[in-house]
Amino acid sequence: MATAARVASLLLSPPAALPLVRLQRTRPFAHISTKTRLITSASAAAASMASTASKPKIIDSHLHVWASPQEAADKYPYFPGQEPTLPGDVDFLLQCMEEAGVDGALIVQPINHKFDHSLVTSVLKKYPSKFVGCCLANPAEDGSGIKQLENLILKDNYRAVRFNPYLWPSGQQMTNEVGRAMFSKAGELGVPVGFMCMKGLGLHISEIEELCTEFPSTAVLLDHLAFCKPPINDEEKLAFSALLQLSRFPQVYVKFSALFRVSRMPFPYEDLSHSLSQVVSSFGANRVMWGSDFPFVVPECGYKGAKEAVSLIVNRVPLSSSELEWIMGRTALQLFRNQWLS
Repeated sequence: MATAARVASLLLSPPAALPLVRLQRTRPFAHISTKTRLITSASAAAASMASTASKPKIIDSHLHVWASPQEAADKYPYFPGQEPTLPGDVDFLLQCMEEAGVDGALIVQPINHKFDHSLVTSVLKKYPSKFVGCCLANPAEDGSGIKQLENLILKDNYRAVRFNPYLWPSGQQMTNEVGRAMFSKAGELGVPVGFMCMKGLGLHISEIEELCTEFPSTAVLLDHLAFCKPPINDEEKLAFSALLQLSRFPQVYVKFSALFRVSRMPFPYEDLSHSLSQVVSSFGANRVMWGSDFPFVVPECGYKGAKEAVSLIVNRVPLSSSELEWIMGRTALQLFRNQWLS
């Protein structure tokens, strides 16, 4: 009876709890604890960060910077006779890289400052996660360039060195005593040597082969497809064949860079599609890397155009999206031990 009376009383009472029920229904996740919501939110944030981190980085393996005229007057003078005719200051470069979606770059010491690395060193220190430095080897006969190379690597954190054969003393080759010592030192310190064969690979192929054979622990970078244009005569076919045969040295990498210098056609330099296909077939995409040659490329096709040309060329081959990723950044990241991820 007591139970029946209590039920009757509840049925006759006004529904005071109903407004509360309605309020609860307007909060669809009120039953989820604060802790659970925090965990879910953190997981979503982590997933977003992982998605951003997994986006392939675009790395430019070959460009230059030099002082603006004001910087040259104040602190970083040009080498006499090597005054630039194009703007190449770091602020202009950063603007170009942002517009093109390029994440990082290897700065090659420009001839405009010759062996004075102070301008490039200042840029490396200001933007340590953006840029990696390639210094210029000084082949002075007194051997002073060997110590300079060591200091630039160990003290100023340069991660590569460029051999310009046209800076060697007249009548001497890169395989002379000083050249061998610098090449050996580079391998000892774990930095690659880049070769600039502007006057033709055929003039320097024997030196490169000799150094690669004697010092297999020194990685090698061949700038600008070793300056091999799509061959149209026997001499050029021999040079391009020599380039492909360098793939037998596992430490040799090719820069698919400064396309305007090695193409016979205007942008987008489609005659390089066959050259790229053969280089990738011989070396593998994981030993090929894109480079712009900023700022020289700017009046040719623009910095952004330098990047876009590669995709257009690759589409004509065609190469896989994975191979394109290697060329546009993964090769450089691997070779330079993820310097741009720090």
